Amino acid sequence: MKIPKRVANTLMNALKGGVVPRIGLPYIAVGREDEINAFLHDIDIISEGGASFRFISGKYGSGKSFLLQMIRNYCMDKGFVVMDADLSPERRLQGTKGQGLATYKELITNLATKTCPEGGALPLVLDRWIGSVQSKVAAEGMDFEHPDFSRTVQERIFAVISSMNTMVHGFDFARVLTLYFRAYQDGDDEQKARVLKWFRGEYPTKTEAKKELGVSVIITDEDWYEYIKLFSAFFCQAGYSGLLVFIDELVNIYKIPNAITRQNNYEKILTMYNDTLQGKASYLGIVLCGTPQCIEDQRRGIYSYEALRSRLTAGRFSTDQTRDLLAPIIRLTPLSLEEMLVLTEKLSEIHASLFAYDTTVTLEDRMEFLRIEYGRVGSDSLITPREIIRDYIELLDILYQNPELKIADILASDSFSYAKTPLMEQADSLGEYAEFEL
Repeated sequence: MKIPKRVANTLMNALKGGVVPRIGLPYIAVGREDEINAFLHDIDIISEGGASFRFISGKYGSGKSFLLQMIRNYCMDKGFVVMDADLSPERRLQGTKGQGLATYKELITNLATKTCPEGGALPLVLDRWIGSVQSKVAAEGMDFEHPDFSRTVQERIFAVISSMNTMVHGFDFARVLTLYFRAYQDGDDEQKARVLKWFRGEYPTKTEAKKELGVSVIITDEDWYEYIKLFSAFFCQAGYSGLLVFIDELVNIYKIPNAITRQNNYEKILTMYNDTLQGKASYLGIVLCGTPQCIEDQRRGIYSYEALRSRLTAGRFSTDQTRDLLAPIIRLTPLSLEEMLVLTEKLSEIHASLFAYDTTVTLEDRMEFLRIEYGRVGSDSLITPREIIRDYIELLDILYQNPELKIADILASDSFSYAKTPLMEQADSLGEYAEFEL
């Protein structure tokens, strides 16, 4: 496997640390074909002006964040703008102390495109939009020095801006866009910075916004989602395919002790859900991630909010064998043993490429490693790909640093050996893959 060392190093460090790397995911992608195909269908709908809303449900370490990152990277390659944020005690969907606005700020901070994948892409998007309009006018035969060039560009800019006036808060959004365009024309970087400050929701009071921009409206905890819809419409006008919003760690809403506060957050989710499915939003996709408990618990989870429970509960015909991946909730199933076998091979190759050695780990070694991992007591319900990956990378690190050791000796040590349990009989089925062609 030929992989840049920078990418290989990022992959190994991130995976061993239990986090999802931002780059290099195609090198380690295994399984999840059905789930990815379901999202690809959504992306096609969004690019044609539709909207989509999805939950990803899976326990800790099951691959939710990995799938989220895969879809995020794919969307950027297809010309989408993406935003992502993790919820926390300080970041919620709704709050009385600015927690909803804090989530909005995080989303804007992490706004990314293909040319700016690490976030902070809002000024780039705005400048690219104005520059693309100027290029189109020039391509039609009007020289930059033509006396009507600036007026023509301005007319086309205002045509895009005026199309947003009919949306909720559209007039104010359009007015601030106009301020940015004029600052761009005048080369006024200070004014551009003030406009970006407004877009990022950083003005604490209307008085301050009025003083610096002449705008008496600011983005608040109550209406931040309306501005997400405005951004999705604007990004389409600016030449992008649409906007995808990824929000992880829904469990932080589940953990809110106050029932009324939890219900307010679930009501915000209901608003997003209804907008996307009823056609009130366009060029917008929203993906929320959480554990099965924080979604399906009828006492504190999303299902405790009856309006959402009645919409999201699976029908009578969906089973683990015949999943409905077009339903709002995509429930992640564990990776199969053979998929984990393929994943360990990929990790062996990347590790060997990073440290420039010829791997000595054989198919039989990897099968034995997985037999031991899946032989742990309770592994059928507790073990996750994250834990297996961390153990395997640690094993590779030890072998690299101690070339005199044999993998069989390490696997037989107290750190890796476990008493034989009935669960190991399931893992022993790996034996039939001894001739598996990888």
